[in-house]
Amino acid sequence: MQPLDVGPAPAAAGEPWLSRWLRRGSGILAHLVALGFTVFLTLLSRPGTSRFSWHPVFMALAFCLCMAEAILLFSPEHSLFFCCSRKTRVRLHWVGQAVTILCAALGLGFIISSRTRSELPHLVSWHSWAGAVTLVATAGQALCGLCLLCPRAARVSKVARLKLYHLTCGLVVYLLATVTVLLGMYSVWFQAQIKGTAWYLCLALPLYPALVIMHQISSSYLPRKKTEM
Repeated sequence: MQPLDVGPAPAAAGEPWLSRWLRRGSGILAHLVALGFTVFLTLLSRPGTSRFSWHPVFMALAFCLCMAEAILLFSPEHSLFFCCSRKTRVRLHWVGQAVTILCAALGLGFIISSRTRSELPHLVSWHSWAGAVTLVATAGQALCGLCLLCPRAARVSKVARLKLYHLTCGLVVYLLATVTVLLGMYSVWFQAQIKGTAWYLCLALPLYPALVIMHQISSSYLPRKKTEM
């Protein structure tokens, strides 16, 4: 996905130091939640015990970690690579999204293989349908990113407008992925292992990075891109 020309935003004049550090702390927490939740799902899945066990592992790597980090690295306040040049961040963004697609494809392959081997029907739950829509939307975003990477070859005349669409749709794709993860927590597999208060805590964890990313895009990028159109 082609990122936007943004850099670290200077702190607002007269902004209290506590407010500034709270914003930075919220970004650090978003990184920790994304990583911690991915590790948690990996341990919960016990990869290697079955074909299905690899499905949540690769999907968590794809959408809970790689996609979130690929978006957060362009945050003016929360990026782990704010000292890097734009060119470097572009490459890291592409690497993150390429790994997202690779992991998603592997996760899809394992769930199809598992259900086919067990002679179980496909697409019978809201989780599976939401996942299918998310995968299609992710593929569409990748194609849009290719058009932005090579606008002349793709015959794109209004690059700024396409960037705005790409950015907006990217947020929608990430929110779709978050909804898919939340629906997965209603599955028999997940509820058989996590119950009570712990289940509600798990339900809240994926929402935090999503809120940070929503604020990042709505407050920093979209107003700027609209003025460039």
